[in-house]
Amino acid sequence: MNKKLRYLANAAVIAALYVVLTFAANALGLANYAIQVRFSEALTILPFFTPAAIPGLFIGCILSNTLTGCMVLDIVFGSLATLLGALGTYVLRRRSKWLAPLCPILANTLIVPFILAYVYQFEGSVPYFMVTVGLGEVISCGILGMLLLNTLHKYKKYLFPEE
Repeated sequence: MNKKLRYLANAAVIAALYVVLTFAANALGLANYAIQVRFSEALTILPFFTPAAIPGLFIGCILSNTLTGCMVLDIVFGSLATLLGALGTYVLRRRSKWLAPLCPILANTLIVPFILAYVYQFEGSVPYFMVTVGLGEVISCGILGMLLLNTLHKYKKYLFPEE
């Protein structure tokens, strides 16, 4: 398969998966608000395997935030947090697989609380939201993401043959 076409197809599939998983979390009341456990954030470990995950995650987050009715500043800055996390995962991929969830956890823990406090004006302080969002990211990226990474690692030569 053409390398550019494979890249585009991988990015599109990752974006679609991100949207579907966000909708699943949203149906359970976990995708937005002070406590967030987005199943889709587990996918932020995918840049460990392929750079196509970077635009896929970013576009998936933009679509998810738009389709779940988020405010414009949340769409912009929440998606940028996911983009920064994905870029960080890609940069650290050669160091250790255990670092894969670190950047998405940090990016969302540092950015999303300000969105919750100042865009949505939820009751609570930025430090409180850092704790709640950070815990959600540890569950999504740290636990679910690492389970996904370890599972995919066994099949990487079939799933990501040219990476």
